[in-house]
Amino acid sequence: MTAPPERRTTTLVAGVGNIFLGDDGFGVETVRQLTSKALPSHVEAVDIGVRGVHLAYQLLDGYDTLVLIDATERGGDPGTLYLIEADRAGRIEPQEALLDGHRMSPDAVLTLLETLCAGTSCTPPGRTLVVGCEPACVEEGIGLSDPVAAAVPEAVNMVLRLVRDDQRTAPTAQSAADPVIN
Repeated sequence: MTAPPERRTTTLVAGVGNIFLGDDGFGVETVRQLTSKALPSHVEAVDIGVRGVHLAYQLLDGYDTLVLIDATERGGDPGTLYLIEADRAGRIEPQEALLDGHRMSPDAVLTLLETLCAGTSCTPPGRTLVVGCEPACVEEGIGLSDPVAAAVPEAVNMVLRLVRDDQRTAPTAQSAADPVIN
């Protein structure tokens, strides 16, 4: 049996979503713009899109922090940004996880990761944050709505602040219902 990979002292920033469903492409577009910025050497930013299973397996490499960027329906005005600390409470149970590679929500990815870690000596990230944006429309179509497109630059700035701050001084995430920016 091989030894588990050494835990990285890194942050993985993952943009998730489907660019063919309007505002669901928020995470992908935010990471696209983020990768044009100078990121700290401990940060890896990737466009995951709809490849949730790929994300779960990539996380087995060992990361300290995961920042997911995704469209997040919370009932706010379209374009509202949220910073959410993901914890075990409220996640789906492993037997409820749908392993459909094209329909894996971030919760399903994290549940799959827990299942994979249970069968290996890998550990999931110690901290998971979600930078979410309230969508206006997630119906078939390419392109973000005006309010969501306008929120992308501020989401990029939010992620940059998160990854540049030391974890001890990083901004405290809000509860899932509290918007950070309108």
